[in-house]
Amino acid sequence: MDFYGIKWLVCAAERFIVAASLRLVREETEPAPAVAGEEILISLETEIQTLRQEVHFLRRRDEMVHYYMHRLDEELRLAARLQQDFLPKNLPSLGPVRFHALFRPAGYVSGDLYDVFRLDETTIGFYLADAIGHGVPAALLSMFLRTSLVSKEISANGYRILTPGETMSRLNTALVGQEFSRTTFATAICGVIDTKTCVVSLACAGHPCPILMPGDPAAPVRDLDIAGGSLLGVFADENYATSTVALAPGDRMLIHSDGVDAIFEDEHGRDRWRAELGRLRRSETCNMMSEFSNRLDQLSGSLEPKDDLTVISIEVV
Repeated sequence: MDFYGIKWLVCAAERFIVAASLRLVREETEPAPAVAGEEILISLETEIQTLRQEVHFLRRRDEMVHYYMHRLDEELRLAARLQQDFLPKNLPSLGPVRFHALFRPAGYVSGDLYDVFRLDETTIGFYLADAIGHGVPAALLSMFLRTSLVSKEISANGYRILTPGETMSRLNTALVGQEFSRTTFATAICGVIDTKTCVVSLACAGHPCPILMPGDPAAPVRDLDIAGGSLLGVFADENYATSTVALAPGDRMLIHSDGVDAIFEDEHGRDRWRAELGRLRRSETCNMMSEFSNRLDQLSGSLEPKDDLTVISIEVV
């Protein structure tokens, strides 16, 4: 029984005690044989005493449920703050490349996790992982993915930036090797961008494909055709291919979690989202993200979102 069910029972029991007490008063004032009146009096007093004990028990249970609900709420709020601490505070800007992000958990914590980080003087790495499901279990898995993702090898002779395909393969091996007690999968996309050439290298593991918003207003918003692989945590020896995309000045590439697809969940979902982005493409990217977030509130409501949602924009100015 939930908190409100217990509250209802307490109120109902209190009303019953009042009614029984009134009945007892009526019985005492009405003429009746002495023996019958005493029996009724004893019966009602016993019933009232029993009900008072039940009300006391329900009140104690009410207080206990309230205490544990308050404690759970505080722990989830703390977990949410800790997860926020793992997200990048300031997205790096290098050369003509700019990053923007929209992060909307479905609950206190999210199964989505992303990061954008400098790998060297000219290269920026990024990733977006989405643990299957949402809530605390998905959030814990996303944190494991974060700690297991390796995008650069450092040795005594220097360093080597891994290709996104290598990064994804190693992440998949780490997840499979854990042998979690329950079936645990995730989708992910990771990449690196050379800020001198504006060439993006990408690898995808069961993740929605990125969307390209060309700088030319006449060019359509379209999905990028990149090689994909299976979900993380399914096959131990899965190989992930690396695809490359050259961005021109004015272009924006969006990577996102499937929370967007949950919003536009009919058969025209991807077309609807591309149309929405086409409507917003003339706005500056930070304003576009804000307007898109407001649009999502109109479509799905902000109080009961269907899924965690994250969007990262890579822009060449």
